Amino acid sequence: MEASNNQLLRIQVVSNLTSLAKSTINLWVTKGKFPKPLMLSPTVKVWRLQQLLDFIDEQVKEAT
Repeated sequence: MEASNNQLLRIQVVSNLTSLAKSTINLWVTKGKFPKPLMLSPTVKVWRLQQLLDFIDEQVKEAT
């Protein structure tokens, strides 16, 4: 199955994709340094793949 850029990712996959710890992701979301997740329920949060790819691209641009 081919992944779509609209695919929704749980925090463990986001952590693997970005190489950031889950605690860092949650802290950065609170500080506005990381994209906000969509809340599917009170306990389930997900991120759109495209939103994360855009974030990663921006981080690379700022670092170079």
